[in-house]
Amino acid sequence: MSNNSRINEIYTKIKSLEEDLKKEYEKNKEKFYFDKNFNKKFQFDREYINEYKSKVINSFKYLWRERISIILTIPIIWSVLIPAFLLDIIVSLYQAICFPIYRIPKVNRKDYIIIDRYNLFYLNKIQQINCLYCEYFNGLMGYVREVAGRTEQYWCPIKHADKTKDTHSRYNKFFDYGDAKSFQEEIDIVREDFDDVKNKG
Repeated sequence: MSNNSRINEIYTKIKSLEEDLKKEYEKNKEKFYFDKNFNKKFQFDREYINEYKSKVINSFKYLWRERISIILTIPIIWSVLIPAFLLDIIVSLYQAICFPIYRIPKVNRKDYIIIDRYNLFYLNKIQQINCLYCEYFNGLMGYVREVAGRTEQYWCPIKHADKTKDTHSRYNKFFDYGDAKSFQEEIDIVREDFDDVKNKG
């Protein structure tokens, strides 16, 4: 078995395990008494809500028990949202303008920026705001990474020589570092190889 075949086999197993993991997450709907209603919003069992809503820590008490050094970092944390909003706008404009020209399928922002935790009944107001911040920011990073990954596949689909800590979803399609023959002969094929995401938007 060639090295590339072995890599593709491992990659396929990883994707299969990721799907298995998603199915396990889905089982939590039964464990924690929630499911989607007719408006496609998650609905919890009323008794479950009543049991844990009464145990929510008051926002003032929640803040009061924190160290003052943590409280003082709040302006720094929230200042990061300014460049985040700009990044969101610029990356969205970039792919809206450039991806059709490159014939790259656009990344669906809604698949990455999922806002659904901020209004959980067992969180106080501060925790809800914190969740809103984190789900937006981390979702944005995933969205930007996918846009960047598809761009990299089009312009420079070459793997790194050194082992990377983590890789984006397009990395498996890249050429091995130093494989000049494959790069020169197949670059036009790889830079257009988006069949796996064309129907996903």
